[in-house]
Amino acid sequence: MALLIIWVVPFSRAGLLVFFVAVTLAGTWAAHRAERQLGVKDPGVIVIDEVAGMTLSVLPFPPTLPVLLAGFVLFRLFDIVKPFPAGASQRATGGIGVMVDDLIAGLYALVLIAIGRAALGRP
Repeated sequence: MALLIIWVVPFSRAGLLVFFVAVTLAGTWAAHRAERQLGVKDPGVIVIDEVAGMTLSVLPFPPTLPVLLAGFVLFRLFDIVKPFPAGASQRATGGIGVMVDDLIAGLYALVLIAIGRAALGRP
């Protein structure tokens, strides 16, 4: 969903940053409420954390199709594998616990994309 939003909506760099911050803040609040109402820790019906993590993975880069696809694949990989500290971060309670592991996965993906772009001579 995030890949499609970023691809279709003509965000400026600042606009994408505002979108990321808004999704992260609203997602943290909504995930906290959803956990309490559903009585389940990090229920699968919550997907706004995925939107925030995916957006973070491509935030500083031009939204080209190769960047978005790399961001999606790397984000999903890190979201599944949960390298340190993502796995441990899930012990946090409420909306923060729901969001933080996906933000960490997005950050790992961002770093790998940056390394790949630097290796190809692209800023």
